[in-house]
Amino acid sequence: MDFLFRLIFVLALVFPSVSSAQYWIEYKISPRGDTINRIDKNKKKQGPWWFRYEEVRGEPGFEEEGYFYNDKKQGPWKKFSLMGDLIAQEYYIAGFRDGKQMYYNRMGDLLREESWKAVDPSNPYDTIMVPDIDHPERMIRKIIKHESAEIKHGVWNYYDATMGTIVRTERFVYGQPEQAKTSQKPNMVPKPSTNNSTLPSTTPSKPAKQIPQKKGKA
Repeated sequence: MDFLFRLIFVLALVFPSVSSAQYWIEYKISPRGDTINRIDKNKKKQGPWWFRYEEVRGEPGFEEEGYFYNDKKQGPWKKFSLMGDLIAQEYYIAGFRDGKQMYYNRMGDLLREESWKAVDPSNPYDTIMVPDIDHPERMIRKIIKHESAEIKHGVWNYYDATMGTIVRTERFVYGQPEQAKTSQKPNMVPKPSTNNSTLPSTTPSKPAKQIPQKKGKA
């Protein structure tokens, strides 16, 4: 009886995985026993995927993992160095970056925060508010067409990896950059010397007062 119970338990564990594996025409089994790198009958990537890219021409290799839906990246993705250090956290919608993306150096220090907006290629239009040319105090709606499926949108921060402080900030509005801001101190202009003997006077000289001459009698 105990043997029969164990046999039923094992079959219950095996058959669901076999039935799910039969749905994929290609797949791999991870060290933890998960089914990854799945390709369905329509030859589209689905579910959890893992990639490894070796070093090429001096460019460091990396690994990345995340999910596919109908052959497109979807949701959170992570990149790691070949030593296993986290170097990027990204987020995708229908294969395009959307929202905040974070990038790190090999020591795990934050280098850069990016902000993106994913655009539906089948409807690349958006509505924004802009000032009315004839009445600048009023805002009007304007329909714009995006030229790319993912556009820079929002705040981008660049960090000093050693200090962990922001050294530069950029802001984008639907792909258009605003003026970059920096936390660096402006160049200080040397204070001029107060020694009058070495500096010319900046006070304009007054013209000499002319005294009118009296005309003598003829």
